Amino acid sequence: MGSEERYGEFVLVRRHGEGGHVAELVLDRPKAMNAMSSEMARSIAGACAALGEDRDVRVVVVTSTHERAFCVGADLKERNSFSDADLRRQRPVSRGAYTGVLELPVPAVAAVHGFALGGGYELALACDVIVADRTAVVGLPEVSVGVIPGGGGTQLLPRRVGAARAAELIFTARRVEAGEARELGLVDVLVEEGRDREEALAVASRIAGNSPVGLRAAKRALRLGQGLDLRAGLEVEDAAWRTTAFSGDRAEGVAAFNEKRAPRWPGE
Repeated sequence: MGSEERYGEFVLVRRHGEGGHVAELVLDRPKAMNAMSSEMARSIAGACAALGEDRDVRVVVVTSTHERAFCVGADLKERNSFSDADLRRQRPVSRGAYTGVLELPVPAVAAVHGFALGGGYELALACDVIVADRTAVVGLPEVSVGVIPGGGGTQLLPRRVGAARAAELIFTARRVEAGEARELGLVDVLVEEGRDREEALAVASRIAGNSPVGLRAAKRALRLGQGLDLRAGLEVEDAAWRTTAFSGDRAEGVAAFNEKRAPRWPGE
């Protein structure tokens, strides 16, 4: 393991591997099962901004230090003390955490165990790949407390599982256990209990071995192409392809293939 850097009290970033290409964003508020307070939201946003600007980072893994939870969502104890004016002021702070993860320019992998509910599951949805162990319980229960998913859930969930399935899950506010979650596509990889972080880091290591220019361009094409018609989506893909085709990474990748060696990516 490489360096560690703390963002506020509740977020830790660890670097893994030679070059620190895998960054682990650790949710570290165990006394509250990682409930999303205003302070924690600011820290997540700050960590994501720094990681997004770091050209050495090729993939981010979001993990939790709590044994029984990834994140249980918004800090409702904090919210209970808010006036309407407080809630309005806090809204951009809360959104900043979810958009921070969603707008990472590199692939992001969530390692989920235990409860990932409401905003906790929305943090996972903001990632590109969700690895879960068999203790995972996911869901968007916001309508049961008088609000709606506000961290991207109403938009990201239907993109994963379709509009009808997302409607059923959001309207019923039900919790979904790991096996069904994998069957429905709410998570992507299901592993044995206690292996979510290990597997997520293994997936990240495989990702990080690829071209950093290619990874960023592929993510951009995937994200920008969502919701477009095919013709427009192919134009997005072509623009992303052009950023890779004339890069040093493309030249190195072709040379390494022909020379039967591992590539040494210049990252440009």
